[in-house]
Amino acid sequence: MGFVKDSSFYHDAIQILEYPWGDYYMFSTYIVSEIKEGVVYTWDDHAAPVVKELSELYDQKGENLVLIANRVHSYSVKPSDWIKFFKSEYKLKGYAIVTYSRKGFITSLIEKLFMRSTFQSFDNLEEAIAWAKEVTNTTESKSNGKSA
Repeated sequence: MGFVKDSSFYHDAIQILEYPWGDYYMFSTYIVSEIKEGVVYTWDDHAAPVVKELSELYDQKGENLVLIANRVHSYSVKPSDWIKFFKSEYKLKGYAIVTYSRKGFITSLIEKLFMRSTFQSFDNLEEAIAWAKEVTNTTESKSNGKSA
């Protein structure tokens, strides 16, 4: 398993948000979340407070950010709460799940059904971060009038 703190990426984090339910490592164009063991992750109790804080810190509504859910612990996500996320003003450029088990991979396929952003599953953090950088570089290149 690849914890952000144990990776070469850790020192590139701009800021770390620590909540009772998990940690969020913020980088210039992507965020890596690591939710704690046993949490039942919901919009109202977990995602909404994070979205509010990230909107203020990044001074945007996520349109140029990728979220990587680094599932180093076993926890549950209330899938129907994705609808609440989509009704919010926060729109991600992309979403990735890093899972370290077959069960986690199957769960990620179910979550994909609820996603409207670019979505990808990975079995390691390094590939997920490389993908996030690629997704956001494509956006930056297009907005600068360059082709990707």
